[in-house]
Amino acid sequence: MLATEKPLAMRDLTFSDADGAPLSVGNLAGKTLLINLWATWCAPCREEMPALNELQAEMGDDKFQVIAVNVDTGGDDKPKAFLKEIGIDSLGFYREPTLVLFNNLKRQGLALGLPVTLLVSKEGCLLAHMNGPAEWASDDAKALIRTAIGGANRESS
Repeated sequence: MLATEKPLAMRDLTFSDADGAPLSVGNLAGKTLLINLWATWCAPCREEMPALNELQAEMGDDKFQVIAVNVDTGGDDKPKAFLKEIGIDSLGFYREPTLVLFNNLKRQGLALGLPVTLLVSKEGCLLAHMNGPAEWASDDAKALIRTAIGGANRESS
């Protein structure tokens, strides 16, 4: 992951929840977020999904959440079927099928392709970003998340 050199607010990043209702990073204030943009046609995205699920299962709580946002155009059927097929049971279902979110990140130099991952502080500011897959269930990834949560908590003390 590349650490952010200057503060960048992410509170206005918007996607939809499982019911199709709009949700923004600002609505999730108070939690450190790992936001991952993925698509069913993206092989690296598909490969890292179980690790994101494991990270959420192990570390997800009132201080941290993995937000995996599907960016397939079209309906919800294909991404939901994929998640069910591979046994994703800890991640919520989030969507942004218009590619507006991806294109906005691309214009900011944060997205080159998929997957794209953003680490966002509990205040809604970008801490780091990454293009490409990662082993999110690894000890290194969990240490990164613990540091981000701890750092975010120290900011408010």
